[in-house]
Amino acid sequence: MAARNEPLSEYNRRRDFGRTSEPKGTVARAHAGRKRFLVQKHDATRLHYDFRLEWEGVLKSWAVTRGPSLDPEDKRLAVRTEDHPLAYGDFEGTIPEEEYGGGTVMLWDTGWWEPEGDPSEGLNKGKLSFQLHGNRMSGGWALVRMRPRDGEKRESWLLIKERDEDASEDGEHLVEENLTSVRTGRTMDEIATGKGEKRGRVWHSNQSTAANLKAGAVAENNNRRKRPTRKSSGKLPPFKAPQLATLVSKAPAGDEWLNEAKFDGYRLMVAIGGGTVRCYTRNGLDWTEKFPAIASALAELDCKSALIDGEVVALSEEGSTFSALQKALRTGASTRLYAFDVVELDGKDLSRKPLIERKEQLKALLDTLGATSTVQYSEHVRGNGEHVLAAICKAGQEGILAKEANAPYRSGRTRSWLKVKCTKRQEFVIGGYTPSTKKGRAFASILLGTFEGEKLVYRGGVGTGFGQKTMEELAAAFAKRRRKTSPFDSVPRERDRNSVWLKPDLVAEVDFTEFTADGHIRHGSFEGLREDKEAKAVKLERPNPTNAAETGKGKRATRPRTVAPAKGDADILGVHISHPDRILFEGQGITKIDLARYYAVVADRMLPFAADHPVSLVRCPQGGQQHCFYQKHASDGFPQEIREAPIKEASGETEKYMYVRDAEGLVAAVQMGTLEFHIWGATIDRLEKPDRLVFDLDPDPSVDFGTVKHAAAALRDELSDIGLRTVAMVTGGKGVHVIVPLRPHAEWEGAKGFAKKMAQRFADRDPDHFIATMSKAKRKGRIFIDWLRNDRGATAIAPYSTRARAGGPVATPVSWEELEGLAAANTFHIPDILERIESGTDPWADIGEIKQSLTKKILGSVGD
Repeated sequence: MAARNEPLSEYNRRRDFGRTSEPKGTVARAHAGRKRFLVQKHDATRLHYDFRLEWEGVLKSWAVTRGPSLDPEDKRLAVRTEDHPLAYGDFEGTIPEEEYGGGTVMLWDTGWWEPEGDPSEGLNKGKLSFQLHGNRMSGGWALVRMRPRDGEKRESWLLIKERDEDASEDGEHLVEENLTSVRTGRTMDEIATGKGEKRGRVWHSNQSTAANLKAGAVAENNNRRKRPTRKSSGKLPPFKAPQLATLVSKAPAGDEWLNEAKFDGYRLMVAIGGGTVRCYTRNGLDWTEKFPAIASALAELDCKSALIDGEVVALSEEGSTFSALQKALRTGASTRLYAFDVVELDGKDLSRKPLIERKEQLKALLDTLGATSTVQYSEHVRGNGEHVLAAICKAGQEGILAKEANAPYRSGRTRSWLKVKCTKRQEFVIGGYTPSTKKGRAFASILLGTFEGEKLVYRGGVGTGFGQKTMEELAAAFAKRRRKTSPFDSVPRERDRNSVWLKPDLVAEVDFTEFTADGHIRHGSFEGLREDKEAKAVKLERPNPTNAAETGKGKRATRPRTVAPAKGDADILGVHISHPDRILFEGQGITKIDLARYYAVVADRMLPFAADHPVSLVRCPQGGQQHCFYQKHASDGFPQEIREAPIKEASGETEKYMYVRDAEGLVAAVQMGTLEFHIWGATIDRLEKPDRLVFDLDPDPSVDFGTVKHAAAALRDELSDIGLRTVAMVTGGKGVHVIVPLRPHAEWEGAKGFAKKMAQRFADRDPDHFIATMSKAKRKGRIFIDWLRNDRGATAIAPYSTRARAGGPVATPVSWEELEGLAAANTFHIPDILERIESGTDPWADIGEIKQSLTKKILGSVGD
């Protein structure tokens, strides 16, 4: 046992656990699945941020003096400190001043991390790259060890943000705007004075993790009659993204549907096994500490392991309401889990079994708990959906969930689970508020919206449902989020004059009667904040008007086809094109109908490379490159010609991605204002195996195009030397894509690693002209060999796609000989492409003859 404690010997040596409430250092058993990361703000001798990564049963730790920055140009000093126990990840409080590390500790961020490569190897070599999925820190990051100076006793590292969509030039706002605990919402001063501490949230070093979880359990669970149980000894199941229901307007008929009450709370996926219970939100955040009574009760289940799906609620005089749950989380009041599915039991995957069988097994499992109100089985009624809904609504509840009795369990939104609501209720993003003229009232109403792609669409204001305490809490949150400009795409003139604008990252649950004709909330009432939802994920819920019974059991409801054109409108390939005369590209006179016709013609050339690949769209609905936004997820209201597929993201969340299969899909995208198509490097049926590599030669503005052409030819020759044929494409911007067509055999990790090594080797050979990192500061006078497009989820401009730039240049395939004579990468426009098609010019005509893959020999040829 001493050997297992050795990594924490330094941690234990430095602390007197009779004086400090920090947990004792014991190495935990390494578990499969997601590894935790956290950041603790620590006001010791000097204020710093302790950055910790779970690995090999401990928390690897660094002290970041100024805190993390979102600016990739900032390289924050991170001094390596002693390993900490996993239990330390739940510590928040005050260490006595005379003790080691004396001062206030706040849990500033928490989530899970995803290493790139072997973390142990990275720690030894001094370069650790990873993805973070936290409340505040997300995206790509790296820790890089500095060369030690004479006399240094501790390792000095640098914490650096990778260049991605989470990066920002305003790196400081991450620490400047986040001043409270992600767990308790307290400031450093409130933690120092002990304000807001609740039972079950204070650590005691002489208790085990299980004991700490049980500390907040209600008396009912502590006094429950002890039963002989088979203590969980199986492996803790990993988090699984939950199945989600589709909103419909009518309850389905037929006995093939099981109808349950729709609960008004937080979704929980609860994993039990290995003597541990973990409660995950729908996005995979570990909220076990928020529900100690539920965790304590489920620890008594008579099973080796289980993964249970359910909804946690709190009861009030009005019944189960979301506002009651919000209050319970603040005060530590009792909560209840309604369990309605079991996905795994005793190491066996049950997801493919029919729902009715899974529920039978779940009921039998919950019966082993005996009488308890903390965890209850969600009962159902088979068939009679309309009557069940009427009874539920009469009882004042939110609605029902109708589930196919014989359907398997599938992550993501499906048609085998349907939700029907009694009243309209959904989440909205808070983007501002109107000041109040009444004394003692912090604001008159909050201004709400939902996201459509990157655009926040205004949905109206809500001025009721706020108690005094709630209003004070919201006012404090608003004070930290003020901004000068409106986050909404547009707002009514009267709102624009006197409103206070906020950073749009708070999500409100709102009950309302209907939407007005202009899409605004009518008779809305605030129910509470949703901490389990990311603002960017909040989209407008529109009930499908088609009764599920009419669509056929288990079938995906089709979106309505385009309507007949109004006067002045037009049809292309049967797709309705509104505003056909709208100018899209100034200077070329290209209209919306011209663009639709172009894609109808170019489809035969474009689809062999773009069809069935997940696609992200650059949409400019007003044309003229105005108010453009990037959209990668499917939206309600899109024409049926733009197809959608559920894809599990790195965060664990399953989202609907778009793809097109035919010319009608390209034309339908034009109708939605699309000017650019960006595609994944893999098809939806072989998503984990890319069918191409893309090396994007991106020059600094000071580099002429002749140099870029020479670089592309040199990279072509370099790849040819190891047996890979390439094709070239000018991007319609500044650069050239050197593309390697592949048979889809190698997986993403191998493809990305190969591309990175090839780019780095090329840059190392001629560092005066090339660089393989994104740093703009280092790119001056050089060409960036962008290999990052060769990763799962990364996109590159599709061949023959127009660009949302003046003149409407086109990303154009060219032959290597043709490339030599080009003056720039943006010389091709729509008329040029149509002329090439008419003349039979097709530089990639023989690309189908290229039969190659990333063999072990090729992968090994680039070395380390």
